[in-house]
Amino acid sequence: MKITYFDDYEAMSQGASDLLVEELRKRNESLVCCATGGSPLGLYQRMARMFLKEENLFAGVRILKLDEWGGIPLSDSNSCHSYLQENLLIPLKISADRYFAFDSEARKLDGECERIQQTIEKRGPIDFCILGLGKNGHLGFNEPADFLQGDCHVAQLASTTVQHSMVQTMSKTPTFGMTIGLKDILGSKKILLLITGKQKEAAIQKLMTKEITTQLPASFLWLHPQVECLVDKTSL
Repeated sequence: MKITYFDDYEAMSQGASDLLVEELRKRNESLVCCATGGSPLGLYQRMARMFLKEENLFAGVRILKLDEWGGIPLSDSNSCHSYLQENLLIPLKISADRYFAFDSEARKLDGECERIQQTIEKRGPIDFCILGLGKNGHLGFNEPADFLQGDCHVAQLASTTVQHSMVQTMSKTPTFGMTIGLKDILGSKKILLLITGKQKEAAIQKLMTKEITTQLPASFLWLHPQVECLVDKTSL
C-alpha cells in the first residue's frame, strides 16, 4: 500500500482526481466501483468539472455501486443510488447500460446480491475501486466480524455504521445493507482508499500497524499490490 498524506481534504481530493484521470486515459471503458459518503465527494465533483472540458474521457466509463442501504427506497434522497445519481451519473451522463447497482427494493435480497455477483463476473474485474474508511475500519458494508464474506451479500450493519450522516435524515434507520464482498474488492486491478473525517483515529492507527485481521476489514488491503491510500492530515 502506497500512503500519501495531504494537508487538507481539497488537496486529497485533487490527488484522487489525478489518479483516476490517469487510469481513464489508459482505458476509458474502465469499470469503476464507487463508494458514497463524504470521503469521495470532492473527487466526484472534480470529475464533473473535468467532464465539461473533456467529455470523451468518460464516454465508455462503467460505474458499479459499492453498496446500498437495505430497506430504503432508491428514491430516498439519502440512498446511495440518489447520491451517485446527483454527484456522478447525471454529471457524467452515465447511461443505464453502464451503471450496475443493487436494488434495495428487490423482493429477494439474496437473489439481488447474486445478480450483482454475476454482473461482476461477467463484466469485471473491477478496474478502479474507490473506497472510504469506516470509523470501525469497514469497507463498504463489510463490517468487522469473526469471518468476512468474499461475494456480494446482505450485511448486518454495525452501530457505528448507522450513525453515518446519510442515515440522520432517513425516515427509518436501516439495520442491514447490501455490499460487494472482499473477494471482488481485492480482485480490483487498482484500489484507491480515501481517509478523511473525524473519529477515525483508532481505525487509522490499527490500519497502520499492518496487522491483517477480520476485525478491521480495511487491513486486507495490505495484501493487494496496487493500493493508493490518500490521507487527509486534518483527520488524524
